[in-house]
Amino acid sequence: MAVTMRKETGRSEATEARIAGLDLPKGGFTAAARGAALTRLRTMGLPTSRDEYWKWTDPAVLNGATPPGSAAFRVDRPIFEGRDTLRLIFTDGVFDADASDQGALDGVEISRLTDADAADIHWAQGLYGALESVAQDPISRPFAALNTAAAREGLLIRVTGQPLRPLHISYRQSSDHSDVVLHHCIRLEPGAELTLLETGTPGARANVVTEVDVAEGAQFHHIRPQGRALERLLLTHLFARVAANATLKSFTLTTNGALTRNEADIAIIGDGATAHIAGAALGDGKDGSLRHDDTVFVRHTGVGCESRQVFKKVLKNGALGIFQGKILVENGAQKTDGYQISQALLLDDDSQFLAKPALEIYADDVKCSHGSTTGAIDETALFYLRSRGVSREDATSMLVLSFLADAIAEIEDEGLAAEIVERLEDWLARRRKA
Repeated sequence: MAVTMRKETGRSEATEARIAGLDLPKGGFTAAARGAALTRLRTMGLPTSRDEYWKWTDPAVLNGATPPGSAAFRVDRPIFEGRDTLRLIFTDGVFDADASDQGALDGVEISRLTDADAADIHWAQGLYGALESVAQDPISRPFAALNTAAAREGLLIRVTGQPLRPLHISYRQSSDHSDVVLHHCIRLEPGAELTLLETGTPGARANVVTEVDVAEGAQFHHIRPQGRALERLLLTHLFARVAANATLKSFTLTTNGALTRNEADIAIIGDGATAHIAGAALGDGKDGSLRHDDTVFVRHTGVGCESRQVFKKVLKNGALGIFQGKILVENGAQKTDGYQISQALLLDDDSQFLAKPALEIYADDVKCSHGSTTGAIDETALFYLRSRGVSREDATSMLVLSFLADAIAEIEDEGLAAEIVERLEDWLARRRKA
């Protein structure tokens, strides 16, 4: 008992120290949500490696009031730059109006959180912090609560139409010590559609929360190639609510990064809704410690709904990959089709993949499956390619791309998928030369 009390006291002290170091916003339409989030954070406390969902990813480097050290960065090679998009740029977590595109998207209302929060009323009042709050049960997400309480920057995006071009949020890092907190709220009204591209490195350490409300019949497509800074510490949360006959599809590409943890909590609440969450990660520990963590929770409450979780990781030189995924089918969510797959390709004996897949089902007319595998390069396939004059390095790259194909196939836009493949080929080519 005494040991437990000491642990909890230490957690509480660490949490209060972190809160004391925050410059918390005051007033505005987010005031009630921020206050509730601060209470949640104090109740939960900052996570430790003893917590179930943090046992493989030590949160110590995320808990401190400042980043543990400078994080040298690489300027991200532009992606999607040749496309006709509305590009909005954040530099070290601050919106850069001068660098951003001017103009607007038809049927899309965009405002900056720090500007909108000067008012007492805003359409995002019922969304800011709401999905994050719901997602705290049954899994505690203290950093998401911290984000809701502390974020000053972010975008509030309301979609009422079907714009012909994507919205592109581009992150840039200019400081080795930038500590970024961003909170985006996105609401798609009934029948609306939006493709959101999210690229680059937000900062040396970054905590990004995105809350997405997809109304009846709406469609939200999200493609997120994360930046390639080697020492980056990145924590993201995607919280979504998907209504009847609506669609949400999100794909994330991650290369490099000392620590990357992408969390998603998707609530499928309407009948006939669809939600696909996918990711491809390439990790090389040659340049230092590399840890990549996907933690996903999909909740089914609607009838006749579909969900897919497709995650692939390619790891070498001591890189560590983690997948924690769950499908929850509530009582009454009949005719659910839930699919989950997590796989890792280890290119040497030093790398590791840890997986915790789970199904929790309370309905009897469902089709749900999950699987997780870890393996090395198929030597038979490698021999076949080499016997036809392909070098070992090129053959390995071909097999890696083939392995990742299922995750990339979750991107509906073939042009965007092709650019993701090009980025993967670039990463593999640079690593062959290293």
